Amino acid sequence: MHVDTKAYKVLVREHFSEQVSQGIVGLVTPVLENGIVGNKQLLIQQQQKAILVRQLSPKQETRFTDFHKFYSLEDAKAAVAKAGKSIFKDLDYPVRKVIIGLAQSLLQPNLTLNKEKTEERRNQAIANAKAVLTQVKQGEMLVREGEKISRVDMLKLQALESEMRKEDALASTLGFVLLAITFFVISFVVTSNTYRSPPLKNKDLLFLSVMLIVLFLLSEVSVYLVKGITSSIPRSVRASSAFYAIPVQAGAMTVCLFMGIQIALPFAVTIAFLTSFLFENQFEMFIFFMLSGMVSAYWVRNCKEQNTLIKAGLKVGVVNTLLVTTLYMFHESGPGIKLVWEWGFGLLGGAISGILTTGLAPVIEMIFGYTTNIKLLELANLDQPLLRKLMLQAPGTYHHSVIVGSLVEAAASVIGGNPLLGKVSGYYHDIGKIKKPAYFIENQARCKNRHDKLAPSMSSLILTSHVRDGVEIAKEHRLGKAIVDIIQQHHGTSLISYFYEKAKKLKGERFVNIEHFRYPGPKPQTKEAGLVLLADAVEAASRTLENPTPARIKGLVQRIINNMFLDGQLDECELTLKDINQIANTFTKILTGIHHHRIEYPDPVTGMQGTAKRVVNGNFNQRHARSLQDQAGNDQKEGNNHSKRLRSS
Repeated sequence: MHVDTKAYKVLVREHFSEQVSQGIVGLVTPVLENGIVGNKQLLIQQQQKAILVRQLSPKQETRFTDFHKFYSLEDAKAAVAKAGKSIFKDLDYPVRKVIIGLAQSLLQPNLTLNKEKTEERRNQAIANAKAVLTQVKQGEMLVREGEKISRVDMLKLQALESEMRKEDALASTLGFVLLAITFFVISFVVTSNTYRSPPLKNKDLLFLSVMLIVLFLLSEVSVYLVKGITSSIPRSVRASSAFYAIPVQAGAMTVCLFMGIQIALPFAVTIAFLTSFLFENQFEMFIFFMLSGMVSAYWVRNCKEQNTLIKAGLKVGVVNTLLVTTLYMFHESGPGIKLVWEWGFGLLGGAISGILTTGLAPVIEMIFGYTTNIKLLELANLDQPLLRKLMLQAPGTYHHSVIVGSLVEAAASVIGGNPLLGKVSGYYHDIGKIKKPAYFIENQARCKNRHDKLAPSMSSLILTSHVRDGVEIAKEHRLGKAIVDIIQQHHGTSLISYFYEKAKKLKGERFVNIEHFRYPGPKPQTKEAGLVLLADAVEAASRTLENPTPARIKGLVQRIINNMFLDGQLDECELTLKDINQIANTFTKILTGIHHHRIEYPDPVTGMQGTAKRVVNGNFNQRHARSLQDQAGNDQKEGNNHSKRLRSS
């Protein structure tokens, strides 16, 4: 404890007498025994409950209901001062003052709340308490009209209300979900008759469910926010007008961007139906959000640029103003400030929807593995660094890939696939050949074939490795999951027949495992992957035709497609027999155009008067042409001799 200089001098003068120390103890002891608390007001608030005071030595507990006997720290110091003045009134004032001051400095709260023990006792009491159950039989009268309601009756009524709420909430939720599913299914069936709808996968159903939940929660939060800002809106304007600014249309725009308008239209109807329950004027808001959502989906159905989403949002805002005007006429007789405010909210809702969709698109691409047309158009640019690298390092593969992309694009348009995804996948399906371009025949030109010095098994490993390398390169350049999957599947588990036959000749059929000469797969899982597999094989084989007449090209295409079909490479994709027939016709038409016969145009030959000599059938006079060419050759040789002489001189 701290003793100031004056007090110390007094103690020295009194020679630290025993009377002083006993006086301090005598003042402090009764106050501490009575008890000092840190916050007496907090203790008084617990007076109705009583407290237990636990003494550490000896260990005993005492129950108190009267808390006024306990001192606060201020009260304890006052009590010490009062007792000191009375007991030591005969002592000198300086000595009495030192005794009282030292006694007060020794005072500290000695009653503290033991939170841990209190919580333990409380939990123990709850555990030991027996629940009082009252059974209410079915049909039993709880309270009669006019009777006085007791506390027990009130508890029964409250329990009944709680159970009814649980049942109502469960029934409401179940009904809500069933209505949403019904709306979506009906809308989907109706629109599927107009638009060819692809089958939905588990990933698609998960995406649609997440979008429904997120948009419903977003709308619910927006309703609370709108209600919070209604105080800043003029009283002459309907508070519900601000609901037109809620970006419900973003759902239909986002779904259309990733899954097409055939899914977006029923989604727009469903989300409009769900969100309409959040508003007082349910039917009016349902009509507004449904029509606005369907229009927004229509305007992004062919979205190929990011600014299209913003433009679509602004167009939706304009449509919102027209819808708002129509709905406004049901309530008001003429235009006014109310309509201007509602126009503003409608425009704002459309703009926010466009901005929100633009922000959500890359997030959804990353989470669900979708690839938008915007991304595909960027990749379809032949000036992409990866395609330029392919063109420079593997020119044969590059030109092959461009033709494959054209074949797949045309066939996808005919059978209802995604032409843009097919074309881009065709461009990038062989990018794995960048790592070892010289080992692929289309890049060897007049060089020696490197496989001539390799074992067939090693050649097979090199050829199959371009699929694995292509997947790695595609992931490294973030081409998107759809393209990565097609690169991995574009050979399926097909056989590398050339090296398989070569191995059989060298070792004998019994000693060759056919599985070592197959690509690792998997087989194509989508229409686009199946198209790339077929186009890749057909285009490569068409280069081997010596005389590519239309009949030969058609026979080649049909033979290769039939072989792939019989080998089971198309078993896991969505191609039907009708699709395969249309694909064969499309491939034949395009390849016939590429390999059509061209007329040989001989060099023009001029006569003595500077005019070309022709025979009746339009051909040049070949004999005269050859004589002129010989003469020209002699003149050139003589000219070369002249130039040599000039250089040597």
